[in-house]
Amino acid sequence: MPRPSGEASDVKAPVGARDEPEVEKAFDRLVEDGDNRLSRPLLPLLTTGLLGGIDIGIGVLAYLVVLHETGNSLLAALAFTIGFVALLMGRSELFTENFLVPVTALVAGRGTFLQLIRLWVATLVMNLVGGVMLAAMIVVALPELQPTAIEAGGHYAHLGVSWRSFFLAVLGGAVITLLTRMQHASDSVGVKAIPAILMSFVLVGAHLFHAVLDSILIAAGLFSGGADYNWGHWTGALLWSCFGNLVGGLALVTTVRLLQVPHRVQEEREQNS
Repeated sequence: MPRPSGEASDVKAPVGARDEPEVEKAFDRLVEDGDNRLSRPLLPLLTTGLLGGIDIGIGVLAYLVVLHETGNSLLAALAFTIGFVALLMGRSELFTENFLVPVTALVAGRGTFLQLIRLWVATLVMNLVGGVMLAAMIVVALPELQPTAIEAGGHYAHLGVSWRSFFLAVLGGAVITLLTRMQHASDSVGVKAIPAILMSFVLVGAHLFHAVLDSILIAAGLFSGGADYNWGHWTGALLWSCFGNLVGGLALVTTVRLLQVPHRVQEEREQNS
């Protein structure tokens, strides 16, 4: 029997059909943002990376203060999330936030591989400059935090090269890349703040291996004096965590996410060829 014209239809589109436009919108946001990052002039690129390191350094300050006062690593991890909120609100960036976004733009035919390497190297170096600078100031300004800094940094300095540390780094890269994807699902800053808090809590609460964060913590321990690790440990941890973060961010999240929208990738490539 025909349905009256004024009555709403009970027929619903398949779930995949409803979700696909949202996935495509997120893809478009990633391409546009990635294009902007790849083509960013050198001075803004360097300052954005420097500010990213400083923002995370503020998160490390909050982490060490709460850990020192409470001895509770989960409360300290919750305090650390201020660093990622600062990243979001201040429009700064971390090295590990530049996996999904610029790679998506590159695959879509925007930018070049050399621009991607330039973005990664400049952001990582400036993240470390800003973060290590903050680490030095923290332990000098608040000497009571030095034992806590030595212990916190020692956890990562002594991880070494193993399957355990590799998978901790892979998970760290995957968590931050997933955070990036979640934030690009919306234009609302308030909505973006939710994954910034939740995923950074997972990163620190689970003691995952993250190139920038853990390098700052190890540096804070070294600047405190009396640590049973050195700058050789710092360098080894940085290189190994970078490798694992890249594997986790690119293989576990970026590649799979791109497979969600192969038709849009092809359309963009044809349009930009």
